[in-house]
Amino acid sequence: MHETALVKNLIHKLQRVCVEEKAERVVEVSVWLGALCHMSPDHFTEHFLQEASGTCAEHARLRIEASDDIDDPNAQDVLLQSLELETNDEALP
Repeated sequence: MHETALVKNLIHKLQRVCVEEKAERVVEVSVWLGALCHMSPDHFTEHFLQEASGTCAEHARLRIEASDDIDDPNAQDVLLQSLELETNDEALP
């Protein structure tokens, strides 16, 4: 399923960033949904919650921008726009 693969790819990216940045967890994720990615914001959220379960992104807030531009070169993609991490340093008093 194309939708599941897109979300799994995003979760893998988030996990790599957490490891690289020595982060405890992902606090917030902002994504852009291309007009031809076959997912509404609700559908994306459903897939994200399922795939993020048990990962550093499990409780992340989602901010989703959905495009309606079918001519955009990324119209079939889900793009990570930004993310907020909680690092080990922030967890210390």
